[in-house]
Amino acid sequence: MKHEIYQDPEVIRAALDLKTVAIVGLSGKELRASNFVGRYLKYHGYRVVPVNPVEAEILDLKCYPSLGEIPGRVDIVNVFRLPDAVPAIARDAIAIGARCLWLQFGVINAEGAGIAFEAGLDVVMDRCLKVEHARYLGRMHWFGLNTGRISARRARSV
Repeated sequence: MKHEIYQDPEVIRAALDLKTVAIVGLSGKELRASNFVGRYLKYHGYRVVPVNPVEAEILDLKCYPSLGEIPGRVDIVNVFRLPDAVPAIARDAIAIGARCLWLQFGVINAEGAGIAFEAGLDVVMDRCLKVEHARYLGRMHWFGLNTGRISARRARSV
């Protein structure tokens, strides 16, 4: 499948300017990728809305069982679910007026991406929102964290 059409740098940059992110499949377990991404986005000023039907609260934020139950506007629907769930999530994203459907690494579903794209949503597939944010905004370090240093040299030990 040629999903590279859903990895357009201009679409990614535009999505990074949007500030409300509903994370479908956000886990309350700190070692899960979804939790790390949610925590990172929250730290960087995004309004994170957890969507998980089995949790009441994640990252000290009220959790919603579905996209349709979120009050207010959602800009990005960020998906941490199995690819088979994407078409239904895409339809829900359209129904709530989201502007972008973002499918994380390994979440590849041409049907769901096509549904969202045909409805006018921007679509990013098989990319990590945290990684792209760090890459485009100059916060990427080899370990994936911002060290606050602008140097290729290690600091000397005292």
